[in-house]
Amino acid sequence: MKKEQMKIIAKNILAEDTVEMVLENTYISQHAVPGQFLHVQVASKTLRRPISIADCNREKQTITIIFKRNGQGTKELASYPVGNELDVLGPIGNGFSIEQNAKTVLLVGGGIGVPPLYYLAKSLKEKGITVRCVLGFQTKKNVFYEAEFTQLGETTIVTNDGSYGEKGFVTDVLDNVGVYDCYYSCGPIVMLKALTTTLDGKKGYISLEERMGCGVGACFACVLPTKDGNSYKKICKDGPVFSVGEVSL
Repeated sequence: MKKEQMKIIAKNILAEDTVEMVLENTYISQHAVPGQFLHVQVASKTLRRPISIADCNREKQTITIIFKRNGQGTKELASYPVGNELDVLGPIGNGFSIEQNAKTVLLVGGGIGVPPLYYLAKSLKEKGITVRCVLGFQTKKNVFYEAEFTQLGETTIVTNDGSYGEKGFVTDVLDNVGVYDCYYSCGPIVMLKALTTTLDGKKGYISLEERMGCGVGACFACVLPTKDGNSYKKICKDGPVFSVGEVSL
């Protein structure tokens, strides 16, 4: 992890209040792995904003981030023009562990938990691993990156209200995805609880979305108890990715 300046070279609106930014930086683009995040400074805020890495292009030296405009800080970040430079700490955290013997894996994302799974899906496919994806959103107007995931593997879209794709929650369609060796998931805690309960006994990894303070493990603002209750894990430093059963949700 280093403190770096990252230049905004592209910005797009993907869905309702959902912004994609492509950032240019040599160091971070060469070191980022799937599952890590950036800690972005917003001018009017004391605390940085943690944002998952959605994609990385080492040749072009770019990092793509996707975030929702759901607070004052992210709204300000979304207002920054192309050409602006961001003060960033990164890449931060432990990424996804790729199972070396896996032939087929399932990716399950919910809402803004979808972005880090895209970089993971690309990395898995490059290793010859078959990817199947289940992506959950609230409504049709919240859906993004469907085409991008479909290029990488069989993809099922689920919306809470049934306005697009399958109706319901990601756990409602798991019986239809076929056989897989392990799963990876990122999304709200309530989704991860339901998913790990439904897939009890399956090998998997989950990435947690939590509010963070310092982002480097010093402030203890994002701790979770371990499953055995004997200690705590810091999401920013020990995670954000954990093996299923490692922490208590």
